[in-house]
Amino acid sequence: MNANSAVAPKVPYRQKLSWALWDWGTSAFSVIITTFIFARYIVSDYFLDPAIVALGEKDPVYIAASAGLTAQFGWALAIGGIAVAMIAPVVGQRTDQGGRRKRWLGINTLIVVLTTLAMFSVEAKPGFFTYGIILVTIATVFYEMANVNYNAMLMQISNSSNIGRISGFGWGMGYIGGIVVLLIALIGFILGDPPYWFGLTTENGMNIRVLAVFAALWSAVFSIPIMLAIPENTAVDPDAGKGIIDSYRKVFHKVNELRKNSRETFYFLLSSAIFRDGLAGVFTFGGILAGKVFGLGDTEVILFAIAGNLVAGIGVFVAGILDDRFSSKSVITWSLAGLVITGSALFLLHDGGPTVFWVGGLLLTLFVGPAQASGRSLIGHLAPVGGEGELYGLYATTGRAISFLTPMFFALFVGWGGADYWGILGIVLVLGAGLLLMLPLRPKFVR
Repeated sequence: MNANSAVAPKVPYRQKLSWALWDWGTSAFSVIITTFIFARYIVSDYFLDPAIVALGEKDPVYIAASAGLTAQFGWALAIGGIAVAMIAPVVGQRTDQGGRRKRWLGINTLIVVLTTLAMFSVEAKPGFFTYGIILVTIATVFYEMANVNYNAMLMQISNSSNIGRISGFGWGMGYIGGIVVLLIALIGFILGDPPYWFGLTTENGMNIRVLAVFAALWSAVFSIPIMLAIPENTAVDPDAGKGIIDSYRKVFHKVNELRKNSRETFYFLLSSAIFRDGLAGVFTFGGILAGKVFGLGDTEVILFAIAGNLVAGIGVFVAGILDDRFSSKSVITWSLAGLVITGSALFLLHDGGPTVFWVGGLLLTLFVGPAQASGRSLIGHLAPVGGEGELYGLYATTGRAISFLTPMFFALFVGWGGADYWGILGIVLVLGAGLLLMLPLRPKFVR
């Protein structure tokens, strides 16, 4: 049994809370930048030629141009996903084995904060579109890298009897933090007519750009506790950081070893890599689809986001209990099935307006959280005694290895269909593939 496993039952509550507060804090980046506010801003009419905007929302030229912005944003995120796929496996392995997990969590988080601050300079003009999506892509890449380190910390603060609850607690804190952030954003900078707090107006997108600063500061403040409370992981291979090629070799060797000797674990890693990317896509493109397809305005989107985070948080806390009582696989498969059915219904009813999105969107948020949390806890059940950190590192990194998949299919379907709502099928396709790979698995718990 390794050090992390031995001390897990005695981990003080302040370490668990500090770990969860990172999710609480960086939820500001998720909900403000990548989902409900800045992502909608960067693909809005601000960044279209005014002559095209003047044609009206029903004009084919406008529809094509608007869909073009969405597709370009999707492709940018896909490129970022490819970068993560190339970097994450090595970074995760080197930081876990070399005892530098917390250090790199701090470095990656800092880069996210600084890049988010830079988004203040993205003015509401067509010439700033490319600059804006580049910043979002860079920040997203390093946010994903930070999550590799963050997720791997779970075994430092949990054991086999409480991993489901602690994993769910972390997700739940993230959702609650998202609600608080969205309420502040709504009341202070979006609801009603300007001027807003500090005399801000909507001119040149100023209220949205200031929210990027708010997201950066919120993330920075609530990332401090984890750096102070949780110790650095112990190096099990001090030479892990000495050679990049050797690091890749070790990752591929371990994956191949699992394929030969632990096939259920191998195929779960494959399945989870796919469905977790689909889950991320639900949030990444949800805010864009809400406005551009279902007609929700800025205030309505924020209200939906608050309700969605509340529903997701409830779902996560309940699923954490069900996970420990029944099984992680049951929670994951039922959640994925719910997502595929609901996503398909939203595609078919894309012209149903806000009411359809409110019903379908809230169902999506109910299913997303449980699948995320139970996926993370299932790895804890599969990990052999003494090999928890290594398997969690693989889980964290393989989950990012195909993070380009959903943005790529989203962009492809939008391009093929010529309208934004076709992107829903791209997300459903990825979730469905993950579900199909998950169904035949019969995980053998080793603890």
